[in-house]
Amino acid sequence: MNRDTGLAGRIAFVTGAGGGIGAALVRLLRSEGARVVASDLAVPALEGDDIWPAALDITDSTAVEALVDQVEQSWGPIEFGANVAGVLATDTVLETSDADWRRVFDVNTHGVFHVGRALGRRMAARRRGSIVVVGSNAAGVPRHAMAAYAASKAAAHMFTRCLGIELGPLGVRCNIVAPGSTLTPMQTGMWADDQGAARVIAGQPGTFKAGIPLGKLAVPEEVAEAVLFLLSDRASHITMADLYVDGGATLRA
Repeated sequence: MNRDTGLAGRIAFVTGAGGGIGAALVRLLRSEGARVVASDLAVPALEGDDIWPAALDITDSTAVEALVDQVEQSWGPIEFGANVAGVLATDTVLETSDADWRRVFDVNTHGVFHVGRALGRRMAARRRGSIVVVGSNAAGVPRHAMAAYAASKAAAHMFTRCLGIELGPLGVRCNIVAPGSTLTPMQTGMWADDQGAARVIAGQPGTFKAGIPLGKLAVPEEVAEAVLFLLSDRASHITMADLYVDGGATLRA
């Protein structure tokens, strides 16, 4: 039996929609009949009656509130939220500047807070809604030369679970999808040559990084499918979950 996702005709708010996992999620949501607010620093190049492309800096809480208000006044209630926007830093702790630390936390943690608070307030008042944060498997395991990124994602994970325990009694679900290495510009930008994928899959003992048991990198659509499921009515009894989509790379139970 093909179960309805419950997304058709309803409004979803996506950050980081300009590429990678965010863009893949927008495509999936539209295929399910959702109307989608697709936001990123630059307006995503998308058209259609079911899409609201928007420029948004999630580090600016006033801008987040303004866009959410505008959408709700013009389109209607936002019932699904997906925080996908994120930035990376790859310096060691001893090399990390104050500015880089703040930059990573401003997007990966503070931005998640701004969007989660804005959507949560409105969803709580209506006693329905679903929020998914795209974190990282780096939130659960130490990573060499990724302290700012891993710490910011760990904070975002715990924030989401705390939001979930507060909003659960009000009918709002909050979940996390934690990708591993995924074929996005963030991933490929770390590779020095055409053997980057092979090294990631095999693992890198010199930096204490395990390989990927499934023997492949994820593609954005594979991560987006997990987000779509947790947003949808098919996950109606799931909240505060932390779903790792990493091919087994973290060896997590």
